[in-house]
Amino acid sequence: MEAQTLVSNSTLLTEDAIELLKQLIATPSFSKEESKTAEIIFDFLKSKTIQANKYLNNVWASNLYFDESKPTLLLNSHHDTVKPNKGYTVNPFDPIESDGKLYGLGSNDAGGCLVSLLATFLYFYNKQNLKYNIVFAASAEEEISGNNGIEALLPHLGNIDFGIVGEPTQMHMAIAEKGLLVLDCINYGKAGHAARNEGDNALYHSLQDISWFKNYAFDKVSEVLGPVKMTVTSIETENKAHNVVPASCKFVVDIRVNELYTFEEILNITKQNVKCEINPRSLRMRSSSISLNHPLVIGGIELNRNYYGSPTTSDKALMPFPTLKMGPGDSARSHTADEFIYLKEIEEGIELYIKLLEKII
Repeated sequence: MEAQTLVSNSTLLTEDAIELLKQLIATPSFSKEESKTAEIIFDFLKSKTIQANKYLNNVWASNLYFDESKPTLLLNSHHDTVKPNKGYTVNPFDPIESDGKLYGLGSNDAGGCLVSLLATFLYFYNKQNLKYNIVFAASAEEEISGNNGIEALLPHLGNIDFGIVGEPTQMHMAIAEKGLLVLDCINYGKAGHAARNEGDNALYHSLQDISWFKNYAFDKVSEVLGPVKMTVTSIETENKAHNVVPASCKFVVDIRVNELYTFEEILNITKQNVKCEINPRSLRMRSSSISLNHPLVIGGIELNRNYYGSPTTSDKALMPFPTLKMGPGDSARSHTADEFIYLKEIEEGIELYIKLLEKII
């Protein structure tokens, strides 16, 4: 009987989730421009007679029998999107159903995760005697790691003990993420005429440093996240004239850091080996992980979910408590033209989220 109730409830929850996702797709919600989708989520919660809260473009709610003496689980995903790329052959804001797929910008990243977690929250909302409180949060600015997203919201949520971050992982478990450290680098030389043997070419200095970034291998390799990966992604000089030796040259380095190094250690090693002036853009997006012995992970393994280390970053990096990144959809579809999610993925995502929480809650 209990299994039949779960299926019945999941069916109704799935229908609501898909209709909500269609509304979100039809409403542009680029990072920092999410006010309308925030209102849609806020109104959806109110329509379910749930006390909803909003701060900036972030929306959250707590379970009916919230008890401050109990630990709290956070269910979080984001409702902002990137801008559609030029390869779209359909209207990115038209939620089209076709061949079991739902097309639209943000359908896969991370609308499917968002509505599946919200459906899961609804399932447990009015249940009594839970071991944990549950807080659902739909956050903004994830795609740009903005300051007014989950980082701004967390102080309003009270104490959080652990969480699930909804990102498309095919409902497998990303137990760790590489940190993201972006370096703005600059070398200085002296301007001169390219036709004469004069000046000091800053670009050549940068080439030497770039060679180091390309070839250096950090000693510590993570079993889950692998090695630290450094990639030079852009380079430019101050002048565009063909006949002037550049006096300065800038380049950018994208560094994906495993959990075995702090950002400070990475910076110290780098500064010892290159000549350029280095300015890190941010020290916020650090590597994160959750123990294989955590009840969430153990429960996922019992449900035949695989675990892995993710090379990409998410709001997980900004949470000072253990989090599991997990959600319906496929990361390979994120930010692609004609983005879609399978309707079956949403249905299965809701059922798996519910089964996972029932193992611990």
